[in-house]
Amino acid sequence: MSTGPGLESLVDQTISVITNDGRNIVGILKGFDQATNVILDESHERVYSTKVEQDATAPISRVELWKAGDKIKTGEYINKEAAELTSKIEGVQQLVLGLYIIRGDNISVVGELDEELDANLDLSKLRAHPLKPVIH
Repeated sequence: MSTGPGLESLVDQTISVITNDGRNIVGILKGFDQATNVILDESHERVYSTKVEQDATAPISRVELWKAGDKIKTGEYINKEAAELTSKIEGVQQLVLGLYIIRGDNISVVGELDEELDANLDLSKLRAHPLKPVIH
């Protein structure tokens, strides 16, 4: 009989977490509990876009996204204004989060990240549609 979420082998490794609202958060798994609440260190959120802009603006800070949509702080889907800010990004924007806790009921997928393969990706040239929120 299993007593937890089975993440023991991933502790101190880089993982990718897809949340119910479609966010992709990458960081080093430092801990978890029976409810699959996870603690990530050195984490960042990857914001995907399909737009290609020749005249890209300066990188968008997490604070600017908070101003654009106060619900982003609670892990809910960002509002239209914040989405428009992120659409000005070339490639994949990485928003630094640092030490970050994600509630287990907000997690859709946890996966191990191949650090060598990830390091070889050119995120500035990568284009993808943002993930849609999970609807229960």
